[in-house]
Amino acid sequence: MGDTGLEGQFMEARPLLRRLLAARLGSVEDAEDALQDLWLRIAALEGGHVEQPIPFFCRMATNLATDRRIAAARRGAREGAWEEVQPQSEEYADPERIVAARGELAQAQARIAQMPERMRQAFTLFRFEDQPQRMIADRMGITVSAVEKLLRRAYHFLQENREMEGADCTSPHRHVLERSADE
Repeated sequence: MGDTGLEGQFMEARPLLRRLLAARLGSVEDAEDALQDLWLRIAALEGGHVEQPIPFFCRMATNLATDRRIAAARRGAREGAWEEVQPQSEEYADPERIVAARGELAQAQARIAQMPERMRQAFTLFRFEDQPQRMIADRMGITVSAVEKLLRRAYHFLQENREMEGADCTSPHRHVLERSADE
């Protein structure tokens, strides 16, 4: 194919197509990239004769620009969604937050260790081993209702001890909870 074919006609229409693509895409650099893609598509066409090549090139350029704008919008939405789920700088643990979290974890573990045995067992199976209440009841040889009561008492025990942080943990409420949980 010589300069008289589609490729030659494309080269003559190139300045017009470049202006069209720059207007549609918003930048000369994007227009140049799109012109390269357009050139590859035209070079790949078989039977290089078109009745009206300029309108044909303009339609191809317009379609290419539309495809690129749609792809850019999708890319922007995808990148925006990705950035939304990324942790912010204040979410990263700094040494102070790590020390505080370790202290809170130690306190929570100490509170759980103070629970009566059956209450601790039911709470641990439910909260840390993700076992359903029916399975816990079967494993402990009690009813589901008894498991629910143990869990309710465990949450109450944790909340009560959290509120009394630093106070004497041998309150009369603790002994009542131990007796009723062991019954």
